[in-house]
Amino acid sequence: MSRRTPITRRTRLPVVLVLAGALAAACSGPGGDAGAGNATATAVTSAPTCGSQPVTMRGYFETGFPMSKALTDEFTKQFPNVTWDVREDQFAVITQNAPRVLADDPPDLMRLPQVSELVKDGLLKNLDGYAQWFGWDKWPAGQLAQLRMGPGGRPRGAGSLYAMGLNFSTTGVFYNKDLATRIGMSSPPRTLAELDDALAKAKNAGIQPIQQFNGGATGGLAFPLQDLMAAYGQPGPINDWIFQKPGATIDTPAARQAAQHLDQWIKAGYFPPDVNAVDYSQMMSRFLAGQGLFSFNGDWESGNLDEHLPGKVGFFPMPPAQAGARPAAMSAPLTVGISAKAAHPDCAAFFLNWVATNPKAREIAVQVGGSHPMGPADAPMPPVAPGTVTASTLQAAAQVDADGTAMDFIANATGAIYAKSWTPQLQKLVAGDQTPDGLLQSVQRDYTEQVGG
Repeated sequence: MSRRTPITRRTRLPVVLVLAGALAAACSGPGGDAGAGNATATAVTSAPTCGSQPVTMRGYFETGFPMSKALTDEFTKQFPNVTWDVREDQFAVITQNAPRVLADDPPDLMRLPQVSELVKDGLLKNLDGYAQWFGWDKWPAGQLAQLRMGPGGRPRGAGSLYAMGLNFSTTGVFYNKDLATRIGMSSPPRTLAELDDALAKAKNAGIQPIQQFNGGATGGLAFPLQDLMAAYGQPGPINDWIFQKPGATIDTPAARQAAQHLDQWIKAGYFPPDVNAVDYSQMMSRFLAGQGLFSFNGDWESGNLDEHLPGKVGFFPMPPAQAGARPAAMSAPLTVGISAKAAHPDCAAFFLNWVATNPKAREIAVQVGGSHPMGPADAPMPPVAPGTVTASTLQAAAQVDADGTAMDFIANATGAIYAKSWTPQLQKLVAGDQTPDGLLQSVQRDYTEQVGG
């Protein structure tokens, strides 16, 4: 739910930008076989750069998220010959339009949904040559595993590298500290039962327990649903399903418990009564206005919350059902790929490496994006003020990484599963037109058709 999902995260709706500019001079170099569309990597024998001649990079990124613009602006400051022509769209629009855009009007860089089908169709550039040149293959393997694909895009998790991340996002639960004090909540819930208790107390106190979105083509209830899946079970089976492992299913006992628990929250009135009409930006506006105790969201909002509600918001990973169990979280790169037909693939790869290794770019990832930068294990972390939301989200990400309980987003299992399966089925569940078991069965049927078996 890039995204990285995903599902990637400010008072804005997840969206993408398409850089639609003309280039004044090519950013040449080995590895720049624009338009090849093949599944094999081109050897990189000299340093990929953006050159010294004027270059206009075309990009397609998520709308409403300032990190991408902050990064491209800073890149132009450091490399004045490079300018950016960017288009932005909602993430749901990007998810549906990615194949057409990459085939008919390919940008150099594009924010991506799930990429298996794009790899299968030859729409993304194989990045193995760049990974070897820049040393990306020496980074912690977990950073890039979700972006690796086997032949034809399956299985995920191993094989060639077809995308990179602008940062590494982690999801969990934000909470309003003032509202928490009103119900006697002095520290984050440690178990699902404690979270249930806080929700009930908020409802009884006239406080909106959860502020969430579920309108349009972006089913935001997928966030708490997946959190509940991991609270009742293990992240392994969830990842197997997302990575399209043979025989994987989302209709498991733990997932059924999770869907039933989510349904209980719906019926208890813990979500806004108009949640099916609430989009992401409306949810964030309400949460920023103090109209909700909890919100299931990601660390991409950390900088935004630190700016507008300094010291008033906390964050915690979803607590487990069993006391003492390790919490899990959706944690994935904010995925960006280079089109197989990109006009400037070497400059695009140079930019992605700069994002992960340049001190100023890493600072932007933390302070603007609120997330952990990509990059080498020994790369220094930018300083973060203690007591901030950003400090809490980075701590949670480190905990999940150390515990080995990270998951990809269930919205990323296939290119169509979020918009065409999860979202409508979750909206039906809210409306009372679907059952918890029926929701999972329906999504699994769609998944089986989409992955071809």
